[in-house]
Amino acid sequence: MLKIAVIIGSTRPNRVGEIVGKWVMEVANKRSDAAFTLIDLAEVGLPLLDEGAPPAVAQYAQQHTKDWAATIAGFDAFVFVTPEYNHSVPAGLKNALDFLYAEWNNKVAGFVSYGAAGGIRAVEHLRLALAELQVATVRAQVALDSYADFENYYVLKPSPRREEALNTVLDQVIAWGGALKPLRTP
Repeated sequence: MLKIAVIIGSTRPNRVGEIVGKWVMEVANKRSDAAFTLIDLAEVGLPLLDEGAPPAVAQYAQQHTKDWAATIAGFDAFVFVTPEYNHSVPAGLKNALDFLYAEWNNKVAGFVSYGAAGGIRAVEHLRLALAELQVATVRAQVALDSYADFENYYVLKPSPRREEALNTVLDQVIAWGGALKPLRTP
């Protein structure tokens, strides 16, 4: 069974990401075709990238990097939950990606984004960064609108159409995760 991490990309206080991440997990846990784990970057607590060597050489000196590498290495696929900050991803999410290299390789990612424009520009930036990390990305995505999908910005009210879209993302992530599995097997 594939192991999929749902990664909450926002680390700021009073964030919507935790609400969206819990909804993703609620929908994902109704499935029996993969095992899902929620990872909250606010709890991981990575500092700004502080490794002396580039991640591609995998010579991690810091214990927090070694721990992060072990966590990410244990997953086959990812669903990133991200807001859009100034037409891009939150700094904490980009930083978490930049810490590692090989641990991301030959895996797949899907996206659930949110914001005034649905977070779609953040996902476009994530797709570019993930391509460099050799992470395939699925076409389907969920783009939650701050005005239409939330009440008072903090009460998520997803329509059945949004849950259907999320299941399509999960279907694609699972299919691609399985297809890429031979590349991850030593």
